Amino acid sequence: MQLTQLIDRIQPLAVTGEVVGRGVSCVVFDSRKAVPGCLFVAVKGTQVDGHDYIQKAIALGATAVVCEEFSGGDAGAMEERGTFLKVKNSAKALALIAAEYHQNPSQDLTLIGITGTNGKTTVATLLHDLYSGLGYKAGLLSTVEVRIGSEGKTATHTTPDALSINALLVEMRDAGCDYVFMEVSSHAVTQHRTVGLDFNGGVFTNLSHDHLDYHETFAAYRDAKKGFFDQLPEGAFALVNADDKNGAFMLQNTRAARREYSLRKIVDYRARVLSNSVQGLQLELDGTEVFTRLIGKFNAYNLIATFGVAMELDAERDEVLVALSSLSAATGRLDYVTDPAGRITAVVDYAHTPDALENVLTTLHDLLVPEARLLCVVGVGGDRDKTKRPVMARLAARLADQAIFTSDNPRSEDPEAILNDMQAGLDNPELTAKTLRITDRRSAIRTAVQLARAKDIVLVAGKGHETYQEIKGERFPFDDKLELANALKARSHVS
Repeated sequence: MQLTQLIDRIQPLAVTGEVVGRGVSCVVFDSRKAVPGCLFVAVKGTQVDGHDYIQKAIALGATAVVCEEFSGGDAGAMEERGTFLKVKNSAKALALIAAEYHQNPSQDLTLIGITGTNGKTTVATLLHDLYSGLGYKAGLLSTVEVRIGSEGKTATHTTPDALSINALLVEMRDAGCDYVFMEVSSHAVTQHRTVGLDFNGGVFTNLSHDHLDYHETFAAYRDAKKGFFDQLPEGAFALVNADDKNGAFMLQNTRAARREYSLRKIVDYRARVLSNSVQGLQLELDGTEVFTRLIGKFNAYNLIATFGVAMELDAERDEVLVALSSLSAATGRLDYVTDPAGRITAVVDYAHTPDALENVLTTLHDLLVPEARLLCVVGVGGDRDKTKRPVMARLAARLADQAIFTSDNPRSEDPEAILNDMQAGLDNPELTAKTLRITDRRSAIRTAVQLARAKDIVLVAGKGHETYQEIKGERFPFDDKLELANALKARSHVS
């Protein structure tokens, strides 16, 4: 691709060096990946500033650099071989360049973004599975996985970097996908990773306490979510949860068509929970009774959002309602493990925020039969928002009959320090008496299973779909669902 084509897209503030006739062999923002003829974009990240690696990229063969500032030494090094493009925001420029370099694949797809604190993965997965069931080839970009039609690959971020997003969209387009459903994180919005993508619609699920380690304030976190809807173009739709107080805020400045869904209000898309059991939800959705295998009131919201998107995309209503009844939750979201003896219900869930944990515990508590108990194994990740640790501990102790605090992904932190922060949330002896502290996660899961009686429910929360535990920068294999299954099997052999 010619550099002039990329320059037209980003409209730089200043250009130093030759432009006409200069080709670009590839685009990189990691200097270690620089090769002869490449364009290096120097991005200021949270941990590393790409501007510190401009000279390294040049040494490896970069012939063009996009940056927010450059020194005379940098410019001198490029004087004969390359070009400097100065921009106001290099992260935003990277996203625009990524779209242009990959020939704007989002324009050839129906692209829907889903944002919010909880429910993003479930809604995106439900939409992918719904449209697959309706006979379309669909793509999925989620926390759990990337799917191109029925082919899946492990995801590394909720929303990948701009270059990866566009490369994946090219794969999806070339594979014949018609629709793509994509989680959009608050980090992605503030870091401009979704700039240059042509969204046909956006969904807001809800907003609660999360990622304050990055955004610092709830207002900044909320504004990041809103930024996605501010970017939606005319002709797109913005579908928000009207029962969340932040739903109306998301719509304030959007140019997209405004739509709402609710369990409580008369809005565009409505549902009513008729029954909720371990077997599933019975809903009245858009005036029609529908049974689904998902459970919990929060999944009722996810199902209405899914239905609303399908209606906005002009799917056939009755076909959608029939297809919804066959859908299952995303991996690691209220994921059941079979007890060989059939006496205990065991559940794995990704709940890693106070709101998500409260939703799951409340849902499972409502499903208990008389005299049965709810046991909860829960931890909180290290190197993340510390303020939610005591909150989640207090919720677990209050809403479960027995809470076991354990390690999640401690990352670089001392697991004992994390557990100390959690226990600080137990503000009375009654709550403390309902808790155990077992640092080793495998032992904590086994203990919960051993403590469980017939008809009890055991919840293992926090990691969900993850198949590893990160300790001191190293990832070790660890799968909550597998650990639960092994613990249940061992218990059945003993009894």
